[in-house]
Formats: sequence, C-alpha cells, structure tokens
Amino acid sequence: QVQLVESGGGLAQAGGSLRLSCAASGRTFSSYTMGWFRQSPGKEREFVAAISWNGGRTYYADSVKDRFTISRDNAKNTVYLQMNSLKPEETAVYYCAKRSLGITTTPSDYSSWGQGTQVTVSS
Repeated sequence: QVQLVESGGGLAQAGGSLRLSCAASGRTFSSYTMGWFRQSPGKEREFVAAISWNGGRTYYADSVKDRFTISRDNAKNTVYLQMNSLKPEETAVYYCAKRSLGITTTPSDYSSWGQGTQVTVSS
C-alpha cells in the first residue's frame, strides 16, 4: 500500500513561487502515474498536472500551463510541483495521487491520495 505525504505549501504573494513535494512510501512508486490536484472551499477537486511513471510524459491543466512544472525523482520516491507566477485564485489545498494506468485528468481515476498541503496566495 503506497502512502503519500505532501509538503511545501504555505503563503506566497501573487506572482511568487512555491515548490510542492509528494513523498511516497513503498517500492513500487516508479511504476505509477502521479497527479497533482487542488481543491478550494466550495469547489470540486480539479486536475492540475500529471506525470507518467518514468517522467517521459507530462500533462497540465490549461490554467497552469507554462507556469507550473511537474517532475519526479524515482530514486527518492518523490514527485514535485514547481509553481511560478501564482495567482490568488489558486489558493487551495493541493493533493497528490497515484494511478496504475496512464495519465487522466479525472480525480476518481486516482487512488491513494495524500492529506494535502495548503497553498495560500495573497494579492
């Protein structure tokens, strides 16, 4: 059973940057597609970015393309989300999740969610 723990959230000013990390337990991390999602109060969880098992393919929500970068280090069992040019409307709890098959943008296709890390962007 893979457990995921997110970190790196906090307070950033609009236009600023944060780097989120998601550390996974278990020996099979390198076989999973990994995704980042976010959820703000009163809204549904939304897809942010995903990366294939070997990092060879990435996919982004249109709203974050060219500002966010997802990456992974399989030797460290960790996936990252570098967030630049942050906007106040991106204030949310950010979650990572794993998937055994290929990249999708649907939250219900992913399993083993972390507890989330709060990102707050001030204007």
